[in-house]
Amino acid sequence: MAKAKKVDVVTMGCSKNLVDSEFLIRQFKANNIQVAHDPEFPDSEVAIVNTCGFIGDAKEESIDTILEFVEAKKRGDIKQLYVMGCLSERYPGQLKKELPEVDKFFGKFNWKEIISEVGASYRRDLMNERSLTTPGHYAYFKISEGCNRTCSYCAIPLITGKHQSRKMEDLIDEAKGLADSGVKELQVIAQDLSFYGYDLYKEYRLPHLVDELAKINGIDWIRLHYAYPSGFPLDVLKVMRDNPKVCNYLDIALQHISDNMLELMRRNVRKSQTYRLIEEMRNTVPDIHLRTTFITGHPGETEQDFKELVDFVKDVRFERLGVFPYSHEEDTYAAKKYKDDIPEEVKQERADYIMEIQNGIAAEINREKVGKELKVIIDREEGDYYIGRTEYDSPEVDQEVLLHKEENEALSIGDFYQVEITDAEDYDLFGVAKK
Repeated sequence: MAKAKKVDVVTMGCSKNLVDSEFLIRQFKANNIQVAHDPEFPDSEVAIVNTCGFIGDAKEESIDTILEFVEAKKRGDIKQLYVMGCLSERYPGQLKKELPEVDKFFGKFNWKEIISEVGASYRRDLMNERSLTTPGHYAYFKISEGCNRTCSYCAIPLITGKHQSRKMEDLIDEAKGLADSGVKELQVIAQDLSFYGYDLYKEYRLPHLVDELAKINGIDWIRLHYAYPSGFPLDVLKVMRDNPKVCNYLDIALQHISDNMLELMRRNVRKSQTYRLIEEMRNTVPDIHLRTTFITGHPGETEQDFKELVDFVKDVRFERLGVFPYSHEEDTYAAKKYKDDIPEEVKQERADYIMEIQNGIAAEINREKVGKELKVIIDREEGDYYIGRTEYDSPEVDQEVLLHKEENEALSIGDFYQVEITDAEDYDLFGVAKK
């Protein structure tokens, strides 16, 4: 086709997908193509839906979005519709059959083909550049693709393949470019942070990478997401402790605690090792805030297993926590080897029970912050409030700090302030910026 003048890009799923969209948008803009990201009303020549295929709910949401754009195409609001990402990587044949209105499907890694399809040319010199869709002061920073783990329930390796670390020099180059554009906070993400570097350098390089990122002028906060407990590189804790730019925050998915479930889930870690790891983290970085996720209702989870999980949550008192009812995903080890034998309502009841406990824990931890002075970055204005975050909070998933405009002088989006915490709710803090 002739080169499109305008493209709508819609991103579904996780922040890793968002990064993919941002690299793509940068290429389009370099070809003088206008881009609207997540438009409220699609009206471009071309729409591209970047899909998620992780679990049932995410797949359903992606399909619903594609169908909305199919209708937009029928109305003439858009001329051509393309689908990319995890869902089309996983189910290309099935999607072509069920959604003939889509002009073309691309996998997760078919960058050059997508760019060519809209009549543009791939710019290799821009391979480490992207157009941010987040507020300009923070960016998601993907350091690897894929995963070498063999967790029973997870479809990610089926979609993205083996772990592939990005070269450190490319990452440093990208981070410097982001800093030059005004980014102050890097949300370092990967399917498995713990494994970073091993495939390229035959050693785990996450501590070294974080240390190098912290040397970049303009980057003030570095936050780590999605570590794996087995083989966790402990040296990164020393970097976190010793470098004020590295947030005292770690997102590490534990999924369960009973040895029976950890074995069924194929997590390659035991209960005793998990407790020792958490103890090491809190001893090395006493102020660390841990975010984790658990799965309830995985095949084989007994009442005793669930009780162990409840006791673990009460005992460890995670600062940030999420729970997902188990989703039986086709072609995974669990789907092939186990029967999805726990009723959906039991899965959900267990998840709700854990979150009820966590609500109380979160409220207590928040109340302990009242009267303290914390460094806060301002993300946006909303109604009568400036909305910000502490180093203990990641965008979108964690709590926020609300600063009432009547109690504060004008604050600037993207700037840091020292804020006295004056009040706390279960999942929000309130404060006043120090003059």
